[in-house]
Amino acid sequence: MKLAATFASLSLLALATSASAQRNFDDVEVTSEQIAPGIAVLFGAGGNIGVSYGEDGTILIDDQFAPLTAKIETAVANLGASPVKFLINTHYHGDHTGGNENFGKKGALIFAQKNVRMRLRDGRGEPSPIAPAPKEALPVVTYEQGLTLNVNGDTVDVMFLGGGHTDGDSVIFWHEDNVVHMGDLYFKIPGFPFIDVRSGGNVFSAMNSLDTVIRMIDGETRVIPGHGPMSNKAELVAYRAMIGDAVSRVQELKDAGNSLEDAVAAKPLEGFDRGEGFIDADGFVTAIYRSME
Repeated sequence: MKLAATFASLSLLALATSASAQRNFDDVEVTSEQIAPGIAVLFGAGGNIGVSYGEDGTILIDDQFAPLTAKIETAVANLGASPVKFLINTHYHGDHTGGNENFGKKGALIFAQKNVRMRLRDGRGEPSPIAPAPKEALPVVTYEQGLTLNVNGDTVDVMFLGGGHTDGDSVIFWHEDNVVHMGDLYFKIPGFPFIDVRSGGNVFSAMNSLDTVIRMIDGETRVIPGHGPMSNKAELVAYRAMIGDAVSRVQELKDAGNSLEDAVAAKPLEGFDRGEGFIDADGFVTAIYRSME
C-alpha cells in the first residue's frame, strides 16, 4: 500500500499556485444558474461561486482561480449585477480563493473565518508547499463564529459551525430566500468527501457541521455544494448518512486494534457506490482514521 500517495492526494485541492500555473483556463466557461431573485450560482473550474446582488451591491461567495477573474466578472455583469463589493471565502483552498488578490485590488472587501486569513497569510511548508498570499488577497474582516449581513432584502448568516473540511469552513444561509452555500463541507461529485486533516479538518467536526445545517433548513431549501450541481436537503441528509456509515466502519476497525495501514487494507468502504473522483476510498479511510487520533 502506498500511503504516501494517499496523503499527497489529500493535499492537491489546496494548491492554487501550482494549479493555476499548470492548467490552461482559456477554454473554461463560467456559466450561471439563477436560484432565487437576486441569487445565482456560477460554475467554472474550482469551487462553486454564490452571487447575491441587488441595491446594496454584489456579494461573491468564493472566486475560483485567478485566471478566471475576468470571466467571473463577465458572468456577474450578465446577471445585471454591479461589480463585486464584498467577497466571502468559505475556506482557504486555492480553488476557492485564487481570485482574492484580483478582487482585493479592485476594492472588494474580503470576509472569512479567522483561520482562513492565518492559512493564506502564512502559507504552508513541505510537503506540497503553498506560498504565502499577498496582502491584497487576505481577508480584511475576520470572525470566530460568524456574522450577519442585512443586504439586498435578505438576512444572510455567515456561520462557522466548527469546520470539518478544514478548520475555517463557513456556511452561508440566506433566510428569506432559503438558500444555503455549503462550501466544501458538501461535495456533490463522484468520489468521497475531502477531509483536509493537515489543514485542521476532522470528520467528526464535519458531521457536526452538517447536522447543524440539516436542522436549520427544510425541504424547499436550495443547497449550493462546494462542487457539483445544485442540491437539496434530502441529498444532503443522504450524504451525511454515508459519512456516518463510513466512520462507523473505520471506528470498528480502529477499536479492534487495527493500524492505519491495516484499516486501509481492510477496504471497509467496499460496496459504497461513489464512483471515481478526487478522493478515493483509501483516502477517505485515511482521513477518518487520522480524525480519530
